[in-house]
Amino acid sequence: MKATARRMEFRALLAGSACVHPASVYDPISARIAEDLGFSCAILAGSTAALAVLGSPDIVVLTLTEFADLACRITRGSNIPLLVDADHGYGNAFSAMRTVIELERSGVAALTLEDTHLPQPFGTTSARLISREEAQGKLRAALIARTDPQTVIIGRTSAIGIAGLDEAMERARLFTEAGADALFFTGVESLDMIRALRKVSELPIILGGPELTDFKALTALGVRISLRGHQPIQAAIRAVHDTMLALRDGTPLPTLAGQPLMAQVTRAADYATAGRDFAGHK
Repeated sequence: MKATARRMEFRALLAGSACVHPASVYDPISARIAEDLGFSCAILAGSTAALAVLGSPDIVVLTLTEFADLACRITRGSNIPLLVDADHGYGNAFSAMRTVIELERSGVAALTLEDTHLPQPFGTTSARLISREEAQGKLRAALIARTDPQTVIIGRTSAIGIAGLDEAMERARLFTEAGADALFFTGVESLDMIRALRKVSELPIILGGPELTDFKALTALGVRISLRGHQPIQAAIRAVHDTMLALRDGTPLPTLAGQPLMAQVTRAADYATAGRDFAGHK
């Protein structure tokens, strides 16, 4: 499926009447599993990408090139619309423009740009926000940089947990004014917070936390995507750890993926068909 078609699918989710969970993915096979299980979209988080590429914690040492390459591997290997966490756009407004260019080339359906000061400045021990003006400027630059009008660009703010709800409302207003396609909030702890945010913007909302689980209420308030965390890569790390431990100690192995599942996630049937059609395989 072409990138524009996946972007249109993602836009349809935002314009729809339901709140959905995205599948947290970290490589082509995890994205294919999400697709096969019927998820309507997937997300590649910055923290997950740091684990998959570098084996590092979420301290923003991953580069744009590394992140875009991983996104490309995922979109090349599956058809599920992919939302990516582009962190702070890897720098200033010029960097945000470059981020959009590279991620569009990688085939992503949507990306978030956040207003947290990243990487964490020298001598600080807590998260900080960039100024309202810089945050809006980076978002405006990102919108100008996209070449496919279907690419979804989402303004993300961490203001609720850092500076309070009033600051988040003001930033939501500025992001809406800049032309964002949707708004992403972290730190939302109640439906009343969403109602307050709704006073300044009617854009679709994406929530970055598992605190709220009343999907009927979330749907009514315009929340279209609600993240539930990034458990799949944690499960994969645990499975590999336990399997290697069993191999080292000579103890019984945990349950492994059998041949039917391996054939499914590797799309073995497609390769077999190509072999018959083009390589003379029987």
